[in-house]
Amino acid sequence: MKFARFRMAFRSGGVAALALWMILAVPSAWATSVTLNLKDADIGALIGTVAEVTGTNFIVDPRVKGKVTVVSSKPMESDEVYQVFLSILKVHGFAAVPSGSVVKIVPDVNAKSEGVPTVTDGSPGKGDEVVTRVVEVNNVSAAQLVPILRPLVPQQGHMAAYPGTNVLIISDRADNIERLVEIVRRMDQQSDSEIEVMPLQYASAAEVVRIISALNRPQPGQQAMPSGEPTVIADERTNSVLIGGDKADRLRLRMVISHLDTPLDRGGNTHVIYLKYSKAEELVKVLTGVSSSIAQEQKGQAVATQKSGEMSIQADESANALVINAPPDVFRSLEAVIRQLDIRRAQVHIEAVIAEIKYDKAVELGIQWRGTNDLSGSGVIGGTDFPGTGTSISTVARNPLAAGAGLSLGYFEGTTEILGTEILNLGVLVRALSSDSSTNILATPNLVTLDNQEAEIVVAQNVPFVTGSYTSTGAAEGAANPFQTIERQDVGLTLKVKPQVNEGDAIQLEIQQEISDVSTKPVLGASDIVTNKRSIKTNVMVEDKQMIVLGGLLDDNLTENVQKVPLLGDLPLLGNLFKSRSTSKTKRNLMVFMQPTILRDAAYFSSTSMEKYNYMRGLQTRQRDSGVNLLQDKEAPVLPEYPISTTTSPAADLTQPIPETP
Repeated sequence: MKFARFRMAFRSGGVAALALWMILAVPSAWATSVTLNLKDADIGALIGTVAEVTGTNFIVDPRVKGKVTVVSSKPMESDEVYQVFLSILKVHGFAAVPSGSVVKIVPDVNAKSEGVPTVTDGSPGKGDEVVTRVVEVNNVSAAQLVPILRPLVPQQGHMAAYPGTNVLIISDRADNIERLVEIVRRMDQQSDSEIEVMPLQYASAAEVVRIISALNRPQPGQQAMPSGEPTVIADERTNSVLIGGDKADRLRLRMVISHLDTPLDRGGNTHVIYLKYSKAEELVKVLTGVSSSIAQEQKGQAVATQKSGEMSIQADESANALVINAPPDVFRSLEAVIRQLDIRRAQVHIEAVIAEIKYDKAVELGIQWRGTNDLSGSGVIGGTDFPGTGTSISTVARNPLAAGAGLSLGYFEGTTEILGTEILNLGVLVRALSSDSSTNILATPNLVTLDNQEAEIVVAQNVPFVTGSYTSTGAAEGAANPFQTIERQDVGLTLKVKPQVNEGDAIQLEIQQEISDVSTKPVLGASDIVTNKRSIKTNVMVEDKQMIVLGGLLDDNLTENVQKVPLLGDLPLLGNLFKSRSTSKTKRNLMVFMQPTILRDAAYFSSTSMEKYNYMRGLQTRQRDSGVNLLQDKEAPVLPEYPISTTTSPAADLTQPIPETP
């Protein structure tokens, strides 16, 4: 094998000489070692030379331009020439990116977005190759290493951490990545972190942890504590503090905790606890009984009797706080009880649907007659009178305007005076009436109340009812002073609900439901207003957001009334002249449904309220847009726009379409 040694010396404008020299020299296929000695050579000529020496095909970005200088005193093999070529590109801000059978030469800033090869620990690449490498981290957090190693990566490089698998992703030159991996391996070591348990005798574990957390919290303007700081957790059940971290940190925390866990220097054991959700006066009754039981369990009956006299629990209603004077061990137990009782109670949103459909139909048909043989006022008078099925002929004879509803046809001849009253001598009266009415009532009352708190909603009219009357005689002769006693009652819709949220999603409801209205039909024997009343009183158990039917009423009443003259009313056809008939039919369907929803957090509560508010505002806006008679559109009242909050759900956004009326 022949070895050809090339020495190329370039000056300014020596590119043509280089090309001519290469043509006259030994062919590149024979050259296995080359000596590069370039000065101010065009980078394009260098790329062509390297392509000849290494047999590599290059695609050159138009932005790759410049002059290069290489000083070499010994020959290099073709692979060494390629590594020197990569270093030259790096110095001038360019990179070689393999792409199939060719190599693309592009600026460094574009290299990481090209198809850079991904290497492994077994084949990490070499020299100034641009590669991507995934580095596994076993003992420390990869995210913590990024700010430490990022200054070691050039600006055109890339470094990121993926917390899911705790790995680092680095895109840079192979040599620099290998250096970074070596640094990661030295930092990725197991620590001597352990967990210690420190039981406390005098202090409260939760209070000690709160103090230590406040000490470790960065002050305004300071950087956050590194994540390698020790961890401190309170175990309230055993009144112990759990410490996790390095040995030096744990030793420092033990000294602080030991100093805090000392008896109080003050004369008494008085503590003030401010409540967040519960009422202080209600908790006093519970804590008074619990304190005696706790003392008995901890110290025995004799000592408990002595300490129970020393303990006192008072409530401050203005500040909603508890003032407790008790020994430290008893106070810690009471504090744990208070913490479990003073919690945010769930709220319940109750939606009720009351649907009532009523149908009334009545038909009346009758013939009444009356006559006399002498219109002068004397003689025989006779006829039929059926007041039970409608307006009687005697009423019409006295006052024709009292014929009532329906069709009334009559015939009369003159007048007749009976007992000093002049009435029409009505010969015949034909009455025909058909009535058909229907009622569709839909009420949807809504209530929101706390758990175990009764709520009531009343939508009614306050109707006066006469309960008695009397007349008193005055001092003047003949003077009278009438009196009436009146009692007002609500007539309408009344809903009382007391929910109890059980463990899980079950809700126990104590319900009183009443619907009443004033009857428009006269009732025989009634001396005053008549009201219709439908009520339900029950206890039910229902799941969260589940619909339940509370009760219902389905009735169908048919009433037929026939009045006729004996014998004559039974005759075929002709009998209709001596009878009056009326038929009425009433059907009523009433159902009451209820759906409770547990509102466990403020976001859900706000979302539900905004949804209802948006619905009412949408109805008002729609009514205003459709126009109001005799008013300008701007005079129609519309609720103001609800303030948008980031805690609300998208379903409550006011930009959503207005819901249809149910």
